Amino acid sequence: MEALAVTLEPYKDRIGMSAAIITVVQFFSGVFVINDIRKRGSTEGFSAGPFLGGSVFCLLNIQFGQMLRDDAMIQVNFIGLALNIVYVCAFYLFTVGAAKTKVWGQIGVAGAVVAGILSYVQYEDPQLVEFRFGVILTVILLLLVGMPLLGLGEILKKKCTEGLPFPIIFAGTLVSLSWLLYGIVLRNDFIVVQNLIALALCSVQLALFAIFPSKPASKVTQKPTTKKTN
Repeated sequence: MEALAVTLEPYKDRIGMSAAIITVVQFFSGVFVINDIRKRGSTEGFSAGPFLGGSVFCLLNIQFGQMLRDDAMIQVNFIGLALNIVYVCAFYLFTVGAAKTKVWGQIGVAGAVVAGILSYVQYEDPQLVEFRFGVILTVILLLLVGMPLLGLGEILKKKCTEGLPFPIIFAGTLVSLSWLLYGIVLRNDFIVVQNLIALALCSVQLALFAIFPSKPASKVTQKPTTKKTN
């Protein structure tokens, strides 16, 4: 890794800028998922999890940016938070019937998680909170990246990737790769390991798109046979 870090060292600023830009672009990938939902007129087969998780992650990253006094991190995650809130509202709008109650339950869980973590931050030892908060964010990130794999059984059963948010997964792959390179340049093992695992999870999900079609195979309808009468 050291040899690669030395090779990439002259491009450190470009890599960092590219990682930031790709991250912002990733936030807009949810537009494609919401558009697919709009075309279907229903959220059946889709989950609000990625949008709620994104809201939680961005909100906590704003807090982390304040701890690090990193204005760029705060600004980027404000954009992500605003967009994910819009996605959640759009998702709820297209949710039908009793499924709306489920969405409200998920919103409640997300709010409780944020409140619990932010409360913990206020009482943790200032000398330890930065590292431990970073670990919490890493766990949440990996859960977000790996969330689509929770439906792996259903994917294998249907033999299609319908419902998997391809734009989000593809954008997440690019983000993980860009931050992995930046972590190598910085020689930061924390960033490298975090994004290496995220990249592996994204690669598994992209492989599913290569193996299975995006929609289930149409059922072949057989015409009823008629008996000939003499």
